Amino acid sequence: MTDDMLRAPAEVKYAEELDWLESIDDSPKPFSWRLSPKMVRLFVLGSERADGLDREIPQKWFGDRSFVERAIVTLASDRGLLLIGDPGTGKSWLAELLSAAISRNSTLVVQGTAGTTEDHIKYSWNVSMVIAKGQSRQSMIPSPIMTAMEAGVIGRFEELTRSTSDVQDALISILSEKYVSIPELDDDNIVFAKPGFSIIATANSRDRGVNDLSSALKRRFNFVRIPVVTNKRSEAEIVRFRTSELLRRHSIELELPPTLLDVLLQSFADLRAAAASATSDDEKLESALSTAEQIGVLEDAILHSQFFGDATLRAETLGGSLVGSLARRSPEDLAILNKFWHGVVEPRSKKEGGGPWTGFLEGGRQAISTLS
Repeated sequence: MTDDMLRAPAEVKYAEELDWLESIDDSPKPFSWRLSPKMVRLFVLGSERADGLDREIPQKWFGDRSFVERAIVTLASDRGLLLIGDPGTGKSWLAELLSAAISRNSTLVVQGTAGTTEDHIKYSWNVSMVIAKGQSRQSMIPSPIMTAMEAGVIGRFEELTRSTSDVQDALISILSEKYVSIPELDDDNIVFAKPGFSIIATANSRDRGVNDLSSALKRRFNFVRIPVVTNKRSEAEIVRFRTSELLRRHSIELELPPTLLDVLLQSFADLRAAAASATSDDEKLESALSTAEQIGVLEDAILHSQFFGDATLRAETLGGSLVGSLARRSPEDLAILNKFWHGVVEPRSKKEGGGPWTGFLEGGRQAISTLS
């Protein structure tokens, strides 16, 4: 089934695993949850030997256990959950995994943008049916949030701070009153949320000031801040996990050399350190330098090697992909990367004398020259 989808949602991708966990789960479950809180945590973070399971459950989200536990506890309460952090920290992926484990449906999603309206979180109308038969529950088009309310499952709201204050105010009443009124109808004009309904929202901490959340809306959410992963071991696990998925999806047989992964991780660590010591935004790359962007750089290099190389990932290709992926502003980002290549990559290449840093140096240099 997943072969027919460009990207299968978590509940489809891990359907067999979720079925198995549900079959052995004898712990109490809140409301209409498909799995108990302990099993939800196990599904997200993976199993350990101490769990005593007959099969291994792989880890799917890499981060502090306390973040996941706090998120699960929040969803078992009457409050909404707001995952906030820098771009690429895995907020949306964690929200999807939690929804899949709790409700077996992670697709009830509203994407927050400047164009998002109240209709997107409440309801709209099938105009042709209204003209033919008038306004009724049959001619009403429920939003993903209203659908989640009626089913007693998890609804998701991505990029909450990108939506306008009117939309945020409409969300306050849903989180507070747990029902939506339909004033256009005389009868059957209230949709009540069933037990198990909750909302997982995400917000980009770099969007602060775009559409700040009101104090009233903040009170309806429990905040879980997801930090950028800076531990090299954790980052390496995330990158390997995502890369293996990419290789399987494209049916590519390619080995990821550990030395090249080390080069990628170290380069991002050095670029983050340079950004932290910068005195102005002009001295920082526009990129957030997140783990997700590392995966993007590696994905670009792997596909380039597969389609235009000899199916072997080389340091030169990785260097070119890093520059191509991170140079978003010209000339600002190119100048920062050029300085990094001369001040950090080149000394490492000389110290190493012919290893992967040498190829990485040349690939990046060529990319900077081409883009300049």
